[in-house]
Amino acid sequence: MLNIDIVPCLQDNYSFVLHDKVTNTVAVVDPSEFEPINNFIKKKLKKIDYIFNTHHHFDHTGGNLELKKKYNPKIIGSAEDEKRIPGIDIKLLDNDAFNFGNVNFNIIHVPGHTSGHICFYSKKEKIIFTGDTLFSLGCGKVFEGTHLQMLNSLSRIKKLPKDTNIYCGHEYTKKNLEFCTKFESGNNFLKEKKNWITLKLNKKEPTIPVTIAEELNTNIFLRCDLLTIKKSLGMENSSEVEIFKKLRDLKDSF
Repeated sequence: MLNIDIVPCLQDNYSFVLHDKVTNTVAVVDPSEFEPINNFIKKKLKKIDYIFNTHHHFDHTGGNLELKKKYNPKIIGSAEDEKRIPGIDIKLLDNDAFNFGNVNFNIIHVPGHTSGHICFYSKKEKIIFTGDTLFSLGCGKVFEGTHLQMLNSLSRIKKLPKDTNIYCGHEYTKKNLEFCTKFESGNNFLKEKKNWITLKLNKKEPTIPVTIAEELNTNIFLRCDLLTIKKSLGMENSSEVEIFKKLRDLKDSF
C-alpha cells in the first residue's frame, strides 16, 4: 500500500512524501527545501530512501543535498540533467522503469518547461508526478523547449488512463481557473470546479490531486484542438500548436 503525503514548501510549492508501507520504503518527490521535509520525516518516518526530481529548477531540488547529507537517500533524476540535479545518483531516460518498494514507476520524458523534465508514473497506483509540466487547470512556462515540444509532452500525459491522479508541483489552481474561465466561460465543469476550489482553499487544503478525466474537461491547455476554444481566440483556422502558443503567451502576461 502506497501512502502519499503532501508537504507545502516555499511560497506555493508542493513536495510529496511516498511511503510503501509493505516494504517500509520512503521517497520524497521534488524537495523544494530542507526544513519542512526534515520536520515531517523526523516526526513520522525517520528515514528517506530515495529522492525523485522531476527537473533541475532550484524550487524542486533545493533540499537535495541537505537531505542527502542527513538521510543518505539515492537521488533519481533525468540522465539529461545529470550535471544540473544536485547529488544525482540514478540517471534515467524516457520509458525507463524502476521499482520503489513494491511499486513500479515508469519515466515519461516531457521536454518543454525544461529540456530534461520527466514525470514519474505508476500505472498500478494510478498516479503521476508532473512537476511543472502539467498543473491543475494549467501547464508550465516554456523555458528550454519549444511550444510544440510542450504540447506533445502534455499530449502524452493526457493519453494516460483517465483515473490517473495528478500530483503537480505548485498550488496555482485558483489563478489557473480564472484564466481558463476567461476563454471558456460557458464550461459547466469549470463552474462546478470553482466551488470545489474555493472550499478547499478556505479549509487551507491542497487542490490536488486531480484526475486526468477532470483535467480533460477543464484544463484549457489540454483542449487546444476544440473549435470552441479556437473561436474564443478568433483563431478558427489555426493549428493546435498555434492555439497552444497563443494561450501560453496570454497566460504568461495574465
